[in-house]
Amino acid sequence: MNRVKSLGEEYPSDEQWNAIIHNDSRYDKQFIYAVRTTGIFCRPSCKSKEPVKSNVRIFQNAEEALSAHFRPCKRCKPTGERLPDREWVEQIKTYINDNYDEMITLEILAEHCHGSPYHLQRIFKRVTGMTPLEYVQQKRIEQAKHYLQKTDLSVSDISLCVGLGNVPYFITLFKRKTGFTPTQYRKQEANHTDG
Repeated sequence: MNRVKSLGEEYPSDEQWNAIIHNDSRYDKQFIYAVRTTGIFCRPSCKSKEPVKSNVRIFQNAEEALSAHFRPCKRCKPTGERLPDREWVEQIKTYINDNYDEMITLEILAEHCHGSPYHLQRIFKRVTGMTPLEYVQQKRIEQAKHYLQKTDLSVSDISLCVGLGNVPYFITLFKRKTGFTPTQYRKQEANHTDG
């Protein structure tokens, strides 16, 4: 093993990249890698999804990654400590808030937030009182209300904007959560602002 690059290198060397994609534990004491798009840092041996090479930044240790405002991975625990549950849930909520308009499953959340689907679901529900998918629905309905109040987009366009391609399902979900269909909600809100 050669000496590896250090402190915030823009991209990993070929040796570091090979260690990352092969989950090589021999490099765990030599460097830490962070992924810009997730804001998370890991040990080279982490079994998380292979990142895009251009999104990887290399650090000598966890302290450097923390000082660059990256968060430790929940799966490989590169700081040697468990990430506090509330902090992890905030990380999950941030991912949902930033991606509610895309397909989100428990498996996708677990992959992006570095944990198992079962553990993620259990901790999220214990901390928030709702499941991650209930939170996704809540976020989508909040955004749909905003679009209904502030835009002239059609109900089907709003459905797509909030990540729900099935318009009848969107209408049913919206009514179940608010007591109104999207069209009724828009009319009610228009009456409140006119009156």
